[in-house]
Amino acid sequence: MKKNWWKESVVYQIYPKSFNDSNGDGIGDINGIIEKLDYLKELGVNVLWISPMLESPQDDNGYDISDYRRIYKDYGTMEDYEKLLEEAHRREIKVLMDLVVNHTSDEHQWFLESKKSKDNPYRDYYIWKNPVNGKEPNNWGGVFGGSAWEYDDETQMYYLHLFSKKQPDLNWENEKVRQEVYDMMKFWCDKGIDGFRMDVISMISKDQSFPEGKVGSGLYGDFGPYCVHGPRVHEFLKEMNREVLSKYDIMTVGETSGVTIEEAQKYAGENSGELNMVFQFEHVEDASQHVEFGKWTTARYDFKAFKKTMIKWQEQLQGKAWNSLFLGNHDQPRSVSRFGNDNPAYRETSAKMLATCLHMMQGTPYVYQGEELGMTNVYFDKLEDYRDIESIQYYTELTDSGLMDPDYMMKCLMLRSRDNARTPMQWNDSEQAGFTKGQPWIKVNPNYKEINAKSQLADPDSIFHYYQKLIRIRKEKDIVVYGEFEPLYREDDQIFAYIRRLGEERLLTVCNFSEHPAEMEIPEEFTKARCLISNLERKSFEGKIVLKPYEAFVLYK
Repeated sequence: MKKNWWKESVVYQIYPKSFNDSNGDGIGDINGIIEKLDYLKELGVNVLWISPMLESPQDDNGYDISDYRRIYKDYGTMEDYEKLLEEAHRREIKVLMDLVVNHTSDEHQWFLESKKSKDNPYRDYYIWKNPVNGKEPNNWGGVFGGSAWEYDDETQMYYLHLFSKKQPDLNWENEKVRQEVYDMMKFWCDKGIDGFRMDVISMISKDQSFPEGKVGSGLYGDFGPYCVHGPRVHEFLKEMNREVLSKYDIMTVGETSGVTIEEAQKYAGENSGELNMVFQFEHVEDASQHVEFGKWTTARYDFKAFKKTMIKWQEQLQGKAWNSLFLGNHDQPRSVSRFGNDNPAYRETSAKMLATCLHMMQGTPYVYQGEELGMTNVYFDKLEDYRDIESIQYYTELTDSGLMDPDYMMKCLMLRSRDNARTPMQWNDSEQAGFTKGQPWIKVNPNYKEINAKSQLADPDSIFHYYQKLIRIRKEKDIVVYGEFEPLYREDDQIFAYIRRLGEERLLTVCNFSEHPAEMEIPEEFTKARCLISNLERKSFEGKIVLKPYEAFVLYK
């Protein structure tokens, strides 16, 4: 297998609004990130993916960009960003930019021009359609609820927005649009960034016949079959690679919701000429997704379905394409609350277990800010505490239409809202968790007194130090990055275990995903193996053993 620096890296995702506020305005900023680079260096990560920091009205927290070449004023200046790159590089940390080019903000200059008239030179930068029988061009619903079309009185036509109405979709069929995007990407690569995480990149190509979507339980049709992995998406990405990506030594990861194994190989195959890797979401769109209202449910995840999916991606991409490994990000609930157990009795043990399971697999691991501390869901119980556009719009749509009881919908938000991951980073036990000296843009999780970086840095047995050790093992042992993957106990209800093999080396990872003891037999080939890391004390690692709740360990031979 070909060796690459991005295969050997560990990525840390920063949500800038919530990471660290250096000037007391309640919003995280670039200088705040610079202040914490030594913390990140100590953790051992060597790539930062920073969610969008470009000029934006912040309708969707920066995923609605109004100027691709300016830094958002509340985050700082271009000089601050250049200093961030310089300071990160000085510590041998690379920086990925979040590339949002499926759509822009409706306040972007291109869209302001596009709206002016049907013959404006920028009209064709976006997707405009005439009304059909006085209504929307088709029945597609937007990701954040409501219709995917917005009527414009000025030109009496509809524009497409797969997300918020303030996020009009770019028309990638237009060669000028593609050239604008490639020029902008070169601008940032020439500044010295180290790669791109590409937001909803699998949606840039649309079926140009714009057919009606299938209506499920909701009010609108599904655009998925016509906009996700659309007809020209691979053609566009190959062009992007030729024009930009192949000219720089950078890392690329595409957000490709709904991706299949076959599609992933097209996007991120070793010689596909597109991207280095993709994010697939099958493991976080778990069995509880097959309910009436998508992710809005209080159902617990299905461990066996989760394990089956994780194993599938390990086995079927092996030697063909590269995996991204993650359990949480800015769009997902906190991983320890979702896949582990955030009850104080089990939070630390289960957070370490989840990290062990993920970091010993083949692929590039992603740590979402605060995950290395075992930060939990915030469980807001009042709608006014939420800031997330998706949470608020779905609450309104589903309760106003009578499709869901308001009390039940609040419980769904407590478990599933994206705001669970967006509460401020918990740095210490001072007011506002040391995130800001002002009033934070979103409330701090009240458990910051118990869960914070300062106390964990001082405790050698903390989750932080456990992550640090896992990352160090990955850097020291090629088998963790390049070894072949072989699952054990496929059908077990509690245990997730697998072997990695590289030449004569062997690695066994064992994890109990439940709060009950679990029996297993250690494979004979690991007799007299060395324990590299474990989250609980154990005298013997041979023969028949009983795993304690959420126990995890890694043996090496």
